[in-house]
Amino acid sequence: MAKQITRSKYYYDYDRNTNQTKTKTMINPKMKMTKEQLGLVSKERKEKPVYTGVLKYFPDAILEVAKCSFKGQKQHNPTKPLFWDRSKSSDELDALARHLIDAGTIDSDGVRHSAKVAWRALANLQKEIENEKKRR
Repeated sequence: MAKQITRSKYYYDYDRNTNQTKTKTMINPKMKMTKEQLGLVSKERKEKPVYTGVLKYFPDAILEVAKCSFKGQKQHNPTKPLFWDRSKSSDELDALARHLIDAGTIDSDGVRHSAKVAWRALANLQKEIENEKKRR
């Protein structure tokens, strides 16, 4: 039985005869297919600039939210690896509002209330999106 070769979706991106990358628009001229047609680049993906549209805009804020996640894990599940234990709290908007009242100050655990506001806002948004996907 012959072994089936599984190639990366980028297999045709490299010209093995010249050891060069092919043009950006055409993957394999014999196939006459662009990267877009092969599904390698999609307009939808380019419209979600996670790095340039979020991480580069808010690097310090993202780090504070990550710190908030870590501190919350140590508080609620100190013996387990970092994960979102959704059973601990589900009142995202109420908790967000409580932390919003104290925005600009540091909570007793050393985490900014504003970071907790951002964490709760992200948690709420994540749940909204998940619920919307379930309804589809």
